[in-house]
Amino acid sequence: MAALGRVIVEAIVHHYGRDEVLRRLAHPFWFQSFGAVMGMDWHSSGITTSVLGALKRGLGPLERELGIHVCGGKGAQSRKTPAELMAIGERTGLDAAALTHASKLVAKVDSAAVQDGYDLYLHGFIVTHDGKWCVVQQGMSEARREARRYHWLSENLESFLDSPHTGIEGRNRGAIVNLADKRAERNRRAGLELVQCGPDRTIDVLRRLRDPSNAALSLFPETEPVDVPPLPHLQMPAHHEVRASDVMLKRLHGVLAAAADRGPKDFTELLMTPGVGARTVASLALVAEVLHGAPSRFTDPARFSMAHGGKDGHPFPVPLKVYDETIRVLKQAVDNAKLGNDERLAAIRRLDEQARVLERVASGPTFDEFVAEERRRSSEHGGRTVFGQT
Repeated sequence: MAALGRVIVEAIVHHYGRDEVLRRLAHPFWFQSFGAVMGMDWHSSGITTSVLGALKRGLGPLERELGIHVCGGKGAQSRKTPAELMAIGERTGLDAAALTHASKLVAKVDSAAVQDGYDLYLHGFIVTHDGKWCVVQQGMSEARREARRYHWLSENLESFLDSPHTGIEGRNRGAIVNLADKRAERNRRAGLELVQCGPDRTIDVLRRLRDPSNAALSLFPETEPVDVPPLPHLQMPAHHEVRASDVMLKRLHGVLAAAADRGPKDFTELLMTPGVGARTVASLALVAEVLHGAPSRFTDPARFSMAHGGKDGHPFPVPLKVYDETIRVLKQAVDNAKLGNDERLAAIRRLDEQARVLERVASGPTFDEFVAEERRRSSEHGGRTVFGQT
């Protein structure tokens, strides 16, 4: 995962710049698809830990070249974020104090201002040499055995308390206390006034609340609701396995058709990688979509687990031979692009374009047939799960 994550990020930086890496990581649908294409369990809460851990390991040796630093992590690692930011500041001249303040404030908002029943245990802070950053952090509800992920982006962030999230991943569990909502500005102001006026006014309010004759007490002035556009909100199903309903089949058919059309012919020849067959090209097509796809393409993140399966065996064991070939082809394309030869990397981009064209007309196996065939050929492809070799 570290190797594939690293080379995907390198390709994004080459095509779109490092700011785009932050934008992608701050989008919950893309983040989930990114983890799935790397072979992580497609909807497990561990996808957040695994993706951030893989990026931290993979991008560490390239942080000076790419200008991207991954800080924090899970548990004790999250508490090392300030020290890591100070070290980056010393090396690069960035304002580490301001970055540390942002890191702590983001964590405080999602743990105190947003009270939704999820306790934060993971904090990932990704910063570039330009001082731009994104945050991915996650909370856990032990009672529900569910996780919720929060995404932030410094770009266009005007306030930490006026609907600052770029997206939230988690189930809607009804009304919550969210003082970071843009519509809660008057509530925040009233709360501050209560603090500034000392205990007498607060006690008076509480005394009035206890009065049974006072059926309705207006603590805060009534205001018209602010029209706030909804955030990207990714809600994962409760079931663990990948089902046909989780995948947009026409998109999968487009990938398979593009691989069959270009893989054995000009695509393999163009990449100059003998032995790369249609199965590897199909995985490359899904990786290419992670590189180049528009936000609307990631509404079914489970589809990206069709590239390299899942380490838990869903939808099928990770085909290590295909995985390694995907990394090799993409790494060669990126290395050549660094030397000024974009031909191979451009070919991967054209593969994505071809898949999107073909999905309008392509037909193919049903979801169950595709998964059954992958499972049948699992040993041939070096299939493996966390439980061992298949």
